[in-house]
This record gives sequence, structure tokens and C-alpha cells, in this order.
Amino acid sequence: MSGLTLGIIGFLLMSVLMAIRVHIGLAMLLVGALGAMLITGPMGILNGLKTLPYEHFSSYSLSIVPLFMLMGQFATRSGISQAMFDAARHWLGHRRGGVAMSAIGACGAFGAICGSSLATAATMTQVALPEMERQGYRGGLATGALAAGGTLGILIPPSVVLVIYAILAQQNINEMFAAALLPGILAAVSYMIGIAVYVRLVPDSAPLVKATPMHARWQALGRVWPALLIFMLVIGGIYSGLFTPTEAAAVGAVATGALALARGGMHGSAFVDSLLETASATAMIFFIVLGAGVFNTFLALTGLPQASAALIVSLDVSPWLILAGILLCYLVLGCLMDSLSMILLTVPIFFPIVTALDFGLSPSDSAIWFGILALIVVEVGMITPPVGLNIFIINSLAPKVTLVETFKGIVPFLTMDLIRVVLLVAFPPLSLWFVHLLYGT
Repeated sequence: MSGLTLGIIGFLLMSVLMAIRVHIGLAMLLVGALGAMLITGPMGILNGLKTLPYEHFSSYSLSIVPLFMLMGQFATRSGISQAMFDAARHWLGHRRGGVAMSAIGACGAFGAICGSSLATAATMTQVALPEMERQGYRGGLATGALAAGGTLGILIPPSVVLVIYAILAQQNINEMFAAALLPGILAAVSYMIGIAVYVRLVPDSAPLVKATPMHARWQALGRVWPALLIFMLVIGGIYSGLFTPTEAAAVGAVATGALALARGGMHGSAFVDSLLETASATAMIFFIVLGAGVFNTFLALTGLPQASAALIVSLDVSPWLILAGILLCYLVLGCLMDSLSMILLTVPIFFPIVTALDFGLSPSDSAIWFGILALIVVEVGMITPPVGLNIFIINSLAPKVTLVETFKGIVPFLTMDLIRVVLLVAFPPLSLWFVHLLYGT
């Protein structure tokens, strides 16, 4: 049996294991180890497992992951999410659809500190959904806005998935964060535009609310300044070169921990719980990284990624059509698995293909641009029916809203997402302008 055939069989077998609910990390580890054993013999994979975990987990760049996870845990316990939503509601709530827009804004701001899509969606639902229900918002609009807003948690830097992509694609983490900033802001603004259009087409979905007095608005904004300061310290420190991303994550974790302590969020066992949840989440991520490392070693031995890239490049097909096919694959996969697993699984296969195609960009620009596109389409998949993960997280926290209502409510946001993807594909400078401005690359 040829290496290419074995690689294809391995990929199909891993897909079957995932379909029967075997953990993605375990599925990749088992298939990768078995496949590598068939190629190199039992001693080859055993020797590899002796060194592979150490090579992966001793990486300085990966130390950023538990630090950002801890930062998110502290942020959740500090009351930042409630303060952010209150500030946005006081400034935007009097507009039609303004409370839903406030939820989007608060998701973007909290996601900039939390860095997780599912955590952002779950946290902001508990904060914002009761207020939207009290104001008389239609259930589908409320849950749809929160599901879409949750996706901002992984796009607006800092983002753990961006860090993993940068390591896999051998790109600069600072540049990936810079590239994600403008698309992240564009996402939040486009969601707000989608709400504004929807509530004008369906007026009874969002009632008008009395405006908050100006002094109350400024008071609410004043309660947010510690979070804004932390964000500016972390992201500003990275962009200015004052901190490395890992140092910035450490500073952010200490700052959010101090804020949680000052606001009474660290009472009792909260600190220990934060450490344990961070350790658990980090272990899960690292296990997936290990499984992906073994599986990708197997794929490299089969030559499947290189053969796929050579085959596709040799076809007389527009590079843009190939890119569209790759993004469509991400959209489908995003309905079935979490973003981190998908990036770890697909980048070793798709990245050589994209970098071999001619989009009129330098290799570095192509790598950064593709990373942002992949991340965005992965997140779109997480709110795409019938099995978008964010939709089910939100719906489990909103028992009064049916799943069908949430599916209907997500349509305006999916529409804005597709428009945004088209814009970012057609105009790569939207992702690259800030990178070139800061780093001159």
C-alpha cells in the first residue's frame, strides 16, 4: 500500500472516530500512531513519542495558552462582563435594537480579554439575556445576537487559536494579532448593522427604550475603565514591542486577577477554582496539540499534504476557486467541531496548498491573510445551523427560546458574516494594512 493511500485511509478513519464521538485529540493520536507504525515500524513511533511531547510542550510560545486562559478565568470572576454590558446598554440601549447591539459590543470587549468563543457566549448570555427578556426583545433576536457575538471572543486579539495557528504556520504572533484587529472590529460593526436593518424590517422584534440620562452613562462608562486599561496594556504592549505576547499574557493575568480580587470575585475557593479550570482547559488543549502532532507526523510520512498541494497547483483552475473550496470546507467543519481542533487538523493540509497558489501576495502576507480568513469562516460555522456549537450553548442557557427561533434569529448575522468574508477575500489589505503599518513587512 502506497503512503498516499495510507494517508487517505487514515484521514477517513479519523473522521469515522470523530463521528462516533471519540475525542478529537484521542482520535488523532490513535490514527497517527497506528499509521506511523505501519510506515516506520513499532520502534519508529515509540522513539517519536519519546521526544514529540517534550518538543511540543517545552515550546516557549505555547506558554501563552495557560496564561491567557487564566486571564479569562479571572476576567469572568471580576464582574467585567456585567460592567461592559451595562456601559454599552446605557449608551446604545435607547436605539431600536440597542440592547442587542450592546450585547454585541460587550461580547467584543469581553472577548478581547477572555479569548474564547464559547466562554464569551456563555458568560454574556447570563449577563445580557435577562435584560433583553425584560425589555421585551423577541427571543430569536436575543439568542441570535449572543451566539454571533460570542464568535468575537476568538477573533479580537488576544486569541488562543491565533497563537496556535501562528505556531503551526511559523508566523509571528504579534503580526497575527495585528492582522485580526481590524477584521474583528469590522465583525462587531457589521453585526450591529445587521441588527439595525433587522429591527426596521421586523419592528416588533425590539421595542424602543427610554434613553438613560447622560450622567448615568458616564458613570457606567467609568466602571469599565479598568478593563479598558488592561486591554490597552496587553495589546498596546504587544504592538509597541514593550512586551512579547507571552509577557503580555502574564501581565494581563496578574492585572485581571488583581481586579477580580479588588471587586470581591476571589472570595472563598474562587482562586483555586480558577487555577483548576485553567489547568483542565489547558490540559485539554495540549492533548489536542499532542494528538495533532502525532497525526501530522503520520501525514508527513505519507506525503499527503505535499502531494495534495502539487496536484491542486497543477490543475488549470483559478486560485480563487480553490480558496473558495477550502473556505467552504472550513464552513462545513465548523458546524461539527471546535475551532482549535479544526485549525490543528486542517492547517498542515491546507496551508501548503494556499502558499503554493498565486494571489499576488508575498508568502508571509498569504500566510497571515489565510489565517484570518480561516479563523473567520471557522467561527461562521459555529453559528451555522443545524449543529453550530455556539447556537446550542446559547440555547441551553435560554430555555424559553426554541431552537427554531434561534436558527431564525441567526440569519441576519450569517448574512453579515458572508458579506464580510467576501470583503476580506476580495480586499486582502483589510487584514494586512495594520500589520504593514506597525511592522513594515
